[in-house]
Amino acid sequence: MWITLIRGRIDEREKSAIIKSIAMGIYFSILIAGFSGGAIRGLVGFIKHQYSYKNVGFNLPYFLAMMIISGTIGLLVAAAVKELGLSFLGLTNFTPALALVIGYAGGDFLENVYKIILKKP
Repeated sequence: MWITLIRGRIDEREKSAIIKSIAMGIYFSILIAGFSGGAIRGLVGFIKHQYSYKNVGFNLPYFLAMMIISGTIGLLVAAAVKELGLSFLGLTNFTPALALVIGYAGGDFLENVYKIILKKP
């Protein structure tokens, strides 16, 4: 399929399939970046908690659950911003790097909303 694209002999159906596969690849990388941003936020929160309190043990199942939840929140926030078509700092293209930042910020935002609702410091 790619060779026919390079040579210029391609019908509309093949062209549509190529464009669709490229778009899905970009969308998948944006979702992975959003998940990574949320997971990084979860890791930072976990490390902060470990160093803020004395004698805190490491609980692997809790750590893994928090990483998955944080990553999922980052993924959902990045997907929502992508689908809404919002621009950020004048950028109209939504890149994986921007998805990573949005995933991190989305996790941080939801954590702070949680603290406000439960009135925790």
